[in-house]
Amino acid sequence: MAKWGQGDPRWIVEEREDGTNVNNWHWCGRRGGAAGGGLLPGSGEGRPAGAETALGSVRGRRVAGVRGLGGHAPPLLLDAGFGLRLGSGASLERDATSWSKGKFQELLVGIVVENDTGRGEISELKQVEGEASCSSRKGKLIFFYEWYIKLGWKGIVKESGVKHKGLIEIPNLSEENEVDDTEVNVSKKKGDGDILKDLMKTAGTAKVRQALGDYLKALKTEFTMGMILPAKAMATQELTVKRKPSENTLQVQASSPVALGVRIPTVALHMMELFDTTVEQLYSIFTVKDLVQKFSKSTAVLEAEKGGKFQMFDGNITGEYLELLTNKKIVMKWRCKNWPEEHYATVALNFVPTLGQTELQLDCKGVPVCKEENMKFCWQKQHFEEIKGLLQLTPLNG
Repeated sequence: MAKWGQGDPRWIVEEREDGTNVNNWHWCGRRGGAAGGGLLPGSGEGRPAGAETALGSVRGRRVAGVRGLGGHAPPLLLDAGFGLRLGSGASLERDATSWSKGKFQELLVGIVVENDTGRGEISELKQVEGEASCSSRKGKLIFFYEWYIKLGWKGIVKESGVKHKGLIEIPNLSEENEVDDTEVNVSKKKGDGDILKDLMKTAGTAKVRQALGDYLKALKTEFTMGMILPAKAMATQELTVKRKPSENTLQVQASSPVALGVRIPTVALHMMELFDTTVEQLYSIFTVKDLVQKFSKSTAVLEAEKGGKFQMFDGNITGEYLELLTNKKIVMKWRCKNWPEEHYATVALNFVPTLGQTELQLDCKGVPVCKEENMKFCWQKQHFEEIKGLLQLTPLNG
């Protein structure tokens, strides 16, 4: 048994003011029973009195470590089918099941496919069964997921106007198969409508697999943010992420002392839109609180000056103004509420006058890969189209 003040730092249980657990320990707070005997995961038997057990599971097998013995946990053996030892640096896993179900709802429901003959849409997430988790060992993140998914779709034949419904089943989404090889079965209720069924089997299946790929990207980036937290002695080191294509792991390594954090894959976006208004009017829509609240149809807080903060869409969008050139340019730190904590993109808006119109050029850097489509939707639907509607409804005075 390690003496007080000695032992592998990965096993040290620290008190932290921010309440964050260290080394991914999860305490269940269960108190032990009689002393002596073997240490049994999930059981009060065989634990020293006053000890608490940290529980987790790796692929359905329970693992445990004990604290209360001089502030350290002994290196227990773990038989999880991987020859893994907690004493050699393995940490407990994080359950991604509930998070995954919400992500499936977000990514799959609302998918639309259309051609000259018909239009189909995934309208409902009928059933999700399975589990997902991420566990870390020696700075390496290992992902497990296994899902059965049933979706409901509806569609309309354009020529006749007849509506049809059907199902999409994904019998086995797991780390054992590539997304492009994942089985997707499409069926429909009795009757005509094979045109729609064929549409959903081709274009629909392609979009479903694309959404499943987005889920896996989010699982390996968004969900794992901050998962591996070093002890205080390592708090000045940055954890950087290296991804190898087509692998279910992320390699995390310590680099030179910089601010603590985890790098995530990001993309840059460029969008352009024409507005039937003057440069002065369009600029004011982004910098005047009342106008922002009108096009966003929600409360907003704006300090339209360098270093000023802003909140839009009831606090779902927040950021800071980095640069404002009146009627020419706005540069902002910008983030959405559901992005990884403390991660901001840089958004630049350039206002270019044209004949009778204003061209708005948007350049955005640092968007999380898993949020690319959401970002495009946010600006196209919730900004550009709403602003055009505001201009048609209540013409502004220049």
